[in-house]
Amino acid sequence: MSQHPVQGLASLLGRIMLATIFFMSAVGNKIPNFDNIAGYMASEGVPLPKIMLAGAIVFLIAGSLSLIAGFKARLGAGLLFVFLVLATYYFHDFWTIEDAQAKQGQMIHFMKNLALMGSMLFVMANGAGKMSLDNALASKSQPDPRTA
Repeated sequence: MSQHPVQGLASLLGRIMLATIFFMSAVGNKIPNFDNIAGYMASEGVPLPKIMLAGAIVFLIAGSLSLIAGFKARLGAGLLFVFLVLATYYFHDFWTIEDAQAKQGQMIHFMKNLALMGSMLFVMANGAGKMSLDNALASKSQPDPRTA
């Protein structure tokens, strides 16, 4: 069954849009503010905060570049999924907050991350789509039925 031409472009644009939040978080916030963020992580109970932050940065950059290129996109989405699960648990634990306004703010972040986790599961289940390196490499590895 062939895809409509717009599906490949929509998948590519969707992957870029999904990846942008993770890539910008790493290069625009976490790397330049490494020590401050590691200190905040420690205050939230994250074990080995500097090591965990370095790992998070690697997961964010590798996962987002993987999604953008559509190369090993299922693995990249898996890295971002792991990041999201841990970040959501440690930093958006609305169920522990007493103040109603702060609780609502953290619930919004929790739900945003939940939606992003769903997006990562979708990529893990369905792949990167037609306009991806994964698809191009898979096409080259299969013999052309017209020449067989």
